[in-house]
Amino acid sequence: MNSETVVTVLCGLAILVGVAGTVIPVLPGSILIGASLLAWAIWGGAGTAGWVVFAVAMLFVAAGMAASAVLTGRKLKQHAIPSHSIVAALVAGVIGMFIIPVVGLFVGFAAGLLLSEFLRTRNIGRAATSSWAALKATGLGMLAEFGLASLAASTWVIGVWIAAAGG
Repeated sequence: MNSETVVTVLCGLAILVGVAGTVIPVLPGSILIGASLLAWAIWGGAGTAGWVVFAVAMLFVAAGMAASAVLTGRKLKQHAIPSHSIVAALVAGVIGMFIIPVVGLFVGFAAGLLLSEFLRTRNIGRAATSSWAALKATGLGMLAEFGLASLAASTWVIGVWIAAAGG
């Protein structure tokens, strides 16, 4: 097995982890995909095709990161949800990850968000409504980033096929 094959396999695994990381917050996401694409362009042996794939796929990665931030931020601002509630939810999610295997991150995030919003509003109905809006906004952002990360990964796969056919 030559070095280009090793680089391609390792980059493929890292891209797979990166795509998963767009929906599983404890894994690295889009940034890992971008770094893997760059590594493959440099050391993957695809030549010019590797750089074209890198450029096109990085457009998808950047669009995904921007879409996630913009969609989530806009919805949170619409519902007047302060950033400290999201930080509290993230902390509770990390704690939940260690308490409840597999789903603890999501349960902890939702519970932390609801508790933080309840402490802020002193009304369980309003807290539940704003928490649900924040969860939907976060999910929408994750979905957009996941979709565009998947497009970046697909672009890389097509690039690998083209490089293999030409090489």
